[in-house]
Parts: sequence; structure tokens; C-alpha cells
Amino acid sequence: MHVVIMGCGRVGSTLARSLEDRNHTVSIIDSDPDAFRRVGPGFNGDKVTGQGFDQEVLEKAGIRRADAFAAVSSGDNSNIIAARVARESFGIQQVVARIYDPGRAEVYQRLGITTVATVKWTADQVLRRLLPAGAEPDFRDPSGTIRVDQLPAPESWIGHRTVDFQMQSKSRIAWIDRLGEGMLPTRDSMIQEGDILHVAMREEHAAGAYQVIESGPDES
Repeated sequence: MHVVIMGCGRVGSTLARSLEDRNHTVSIIDSDPDAFRRVGPGFNGDKVTGQGFDQEVLEKAGIRRADAFAAVSSGDNSNIIAARVARESFGIQQVVARIYDPGRAEVYQRLGITTVATVKWTADQVLRRLLPAGAEPDFRDPSGTIRVDQLPAPESWIGHRTVDFQMQSKSRIAWIDRLGEGMLPTRDSMIQEGDILHVAMREEHAAGAYQVIESGPDES
């Protein structure tokens, strides 16, 4: 892939190096030429000085051959304008914008622009580690219909098949973290002590699912 990034701050520079480490080509845009020092001397991509919503600047960064665009500067307005230009003027489908205001992030999410609301994301991550299992999901889709929860293997379910867990709780185990590795459950998979289950369920079924999970399997 070729990826164009607007913003060479801590997020943009880290993203650029991570993409290069995965053998993708990268162009990074920033209005401050001094910002490019953050990517370090080993960065092989293009460094373009200018505003990331300026079409000429985007052209210099290779937007016409780009597969994806990330707007991760420190300004919400700049990020949204640049994201919309990349999507609407150049037809880039994979567009992500960093947004500090979670209210605005939700609006642009509905317009088809993937947003990362950094303050809300951080707060949500802290909440999920403070509250009991099930109080806050790890992920909720934009419509609020589906949630994904992370929970340690319930003691009463250890030694039982994942298919029984799913059928009785009306949920799906998306994957299991076991001994430091992720695994996809099969029909023959058993829940083991120490497993971390990543469970997808409909929001409307969450209360019932947790009731089943806590009460244990129905052996009848």
C-alpha cells in the first residue's frame, strides 16, 4: 500500500514508521518542516511541507496512487477537511481522521469517515479496566447494535465447549487469548483456565448473556 499521512507529531511519526516497518510506502505532510525530525533519519518516505487539505500538497504526496489517508494533526477542523478532500476529491476509501471532540467524531463516523476520538478512546480504555466485566464493552459498532466484551474464562464454564457457551448465552466467541496467543475457537474447542474470551453479542441480549455466563452451563 501507499499511505499518505497528514501530521508529523507523535502519532503521525509513529504511524509512518510502523507502516514502513510493514513494507508499505508512506508520504507524510506537515506545515512545520522541523516536525519531520520525529520520523528519524531512517525514514525513506516523502516529507511534504504544507497543509494536508491543500490539493496541490496532496498531489505532491502521491494521493492519486494512495490506498489510504490518515489525518492525525492536532487540529480537528484541519483533520476533517483533509479527510473529506481525500475521500471526496480523490476517491480514497480508506480514510481515518483523528478527532478530539467525541461529539463531532460521531457525526463524521455517520458520514463514512472513520474517526479516532483520542480523549474519549483513552477514557473508555481506563473505564473498561476500572469497572466490572460487562459494564463497558471493548467495542461497540457505530449503530450501537453489536458489542464485543473481553472477560476472563468464568470458573463455572472451564472444561465446557465453546459452542455450548455460545448457544446458551446467545453470543459468539470471536477469539480466545490463550497462553499469550490468539486462537479462533472450533466446534471442538474447550474453555480452559486462564483463557481470555472476546465475546460478541447484541446489545439487547447483553444482560441475559451475562446472567447465563455468571450462572454457569445448563447441563440438562
